[in-house]
Amino acid sequence: MKNLSLSEASATSDKPTTQFAAECWFDDACILDMDYFVKTLTGIKAKGVRPDLIGSIIVHYASKWLPDLSVDDADKSLSSFKDSPESVTASWMKKRFCVETLVGILPPEKDSVPCNFLLRLLRIANMVSVEPAYRAELEKRISWQLDQASLKELLIPAFSHTCGTLLDVELVLRLVKRFNMDEASKSGAALVKVAKLVDCYLAEAAVDANLTLSEFVALAGALPSHARATDDGLYRAVDTYIKAHPGVPKEGRKILCRLIDNQKLTPEASLHAAQNERLPVRAIIQVLFSEHAKLNRHVDWSGYLSGVRSPNIGIETSGRFPSKREVSAQQMEIRKLREDVLKLQNQCNSLQAQLERMVEKRKGFWRKLRVPVIKSGIMIDGIKESKEEGELLHGLRTPIDMKTKLVQGRMTPRWRKSMS
Repeated sequence: MKNLSLSEASATSDKPTTQFAAECWFDDACILDMDYFVKTLTGIKAKGVRPDLIGSIIVHYASKWLPDLSVDDADKSLSSFKDSPESVTASWMKKRFCVETLVGILPPEKDSVPCNFLLRLLRIANMVSVEPAYRAELEKRISWQLDQASLKELLIPAFSHTCGTLLDVELVLRLVKRFNMDEASKSGAALVKVAKLVDCYLAEAAVDANLTLSEFVALAGALPSHARATDDGLYRAVDTYIKAHPGVPKEGRKILCRLIDNQKLTPEASLHAAQNERLPVRAIIQVLFSEHAKLNRHVDWSGYLSGVRSPNIGIETSGRFPSKREVSAQQMEIRKLREDVLKLQNQCNSLQAQLERMVEKRKGFWRKLRVPVIKSGIMIDGIKESKEEGELLHGLRTPIDMKTKLVQGRMTPRWRKSMS
């Protein structure tokens, strides 16, 4: 066997990670025995080899002898699994032992092993049902560097029979919550990356008919509001969910729309939302008003810059007056913005008129129902009335002519006859 000695392995610790991983430090035959690999790696750790080099050794070993971890050899591993003379149970037990051993020898440092490798290892761990302690350790290590994960590796299937969705949404929710708990030690860029990753994951999971509204809302709201620079990705996920779940009630659609901050939508997303018939009318009006307000602020600021004070500002900042071409281009942009504002105002007015017509139709409908009630003084059976209409018509249930006869004394009450 062409094994490197411990002194040689420690001497190569100063080489770059990629070079060390490329130059195999062991012969293929020597690592067939997992116990021998663990003993050799323990000796290398004792020599003070850097944790990232230890991680590269583990990644190389696992990718070579556990083909499910290798992205390139996924089909090859599936075919070898089918052609393997071992039984399914024996193969699963061997993979389970291998995964648990690899998790036990991982360096304790956070960035010693790539996040995507850990996600592939977690996929196999869930598939072969490793012990909960090993699974929890993998989830903790993944949450440390979740901002480095890719969407492809995060799409882990739900191997549990109790889970109704195709993807393990509960697992991703746990990872995001763990990441958010340690937000103080994370940079703003890492938080933005995780927010984009969650929005892309939601868009993929939203097409699943078994994904419940509560699961979608929980994962979308797992991150703070300042994590998203724009809400375009979240709007895409919400629209995909509503499109894939046409049976979502109106109240549920309102809950989904409340997740979106209209101020963070780009003009393209706002235009799509304003024409989206799947959204509630109130949500569309809010998008239009929000875009209207943003355009007004833009126009006011542009007008301020192009007004009397702009030459002074230009002198203070750049030391020169703006050219005629710059002024004309700025004025053209302002005219275009004003035209957009007018278009939005017309759209808002038309929507407001539609709402008023709907309200008038509803009032006219109830007015038609009240006419026969007032004329006859008798409540018509079969009319479905609301609480307000019921209180309004409560006094009309007694006939008016009966009241007048009692007042005028034409109908003698029974207690008077008993007194005579």
